[in-house]
Amino acid sequence: MFGAVVVGIGTAGWVRIRDMLAPLTGSPAEKLNVRAFISRRKLDSQQGVSQVTAEEAVSREDIQVAFICTENVLHEENVRTFLQAGKHVCVEYPMTMNYKAALELWNLAQEKGVILHEEHIELLTEDFKELKREVEGKLLQEGTLHFTGGALKPGFGFPAFSGIARLTWLVELFGELSVTAATMEEDPGNNYSKMTAKLLMSDDRPLMWIEERGPGLPWAKNINFQFDSCTLTEVPPAPRGAVGLFMQDLIHFSAKLAGQVSPGELHREKIRILHCLRLAENIQQLCKR
Repeated sequence: MFGAVVVGIGTAGWVRIRDMLAPLTGSPAEKLNVRAFISRRKLDSQQGVSQVTAEEAVSREDIQVAFICTENVLHEENVRTFLQAGKHVCVEYPMTMNYKAALELWNLAQEKGVILHEEHIELLTEDFKELKREVEGKLLQEGTLHFTGGALKPGFGFPAFSGIARLTWLVELFGELSVTAATMEEDPGNNYSKMTAKLLMSDDRPLMWIEERGPGLPWAKNINFQFDSCTLTEVPPAPRGAVGLFMQDLIHFSAKLAGQVSPGELHREKIRILHCLRLAENIQQLCKR
């Protein structure tokens, strides 16, 4: 069994506790036992789980795993703290706000002999799986992914990082990408922002990623993928999966802890995550010029 602490009790942290208390029967997630949670606020017990300090969690021998569910800007500090203590870490995306820090954390995890896992539930959705099946075998000529959503809360970071789930979609669908240009429109008074990034596939075919946030904007992914044989203008609808997204991610992380994920798959995942973080950093730098 692996004893776990959940750091941050927002929506994600609450769901992590819930899923560990009632894991999918017969899955590797049954090996996780939630021992405690950490919050900056003084709270009563959550779902029967007690609050502890970070110092206590780091030193406790019955806690071997940390789930980092804080604001994005605090991820790096918390991941580093628990890796240094020799704990396995599962962190909500993005693990850091720059590529260099992420590379340092991967190296630290390797040095300590522990698992570092970055959550990407957007790859586990049924609509993404259906989209991937639609795209497979087709040759993209050019494409656009335009995401809209409500205003970003403080602590979520630059849109290329807070929206890295969309960038991860594009990399997972079309392979390694590079950034050629990026711009940022902002109206701070109205809490509005629009980031536009021009990307190239490895064969120089163009992709555009737009991340638009502001009050009242619908939560939507609008696509226009022009292939040699057809054009896709909407994400294919798909029924919701039988197993929740966070539970699927919990099972995947638990399988890593149990040594059930091949070194090849672990390496491919690490390469993709670092590639996306490097792209996000490049986009941010271009927007600031």
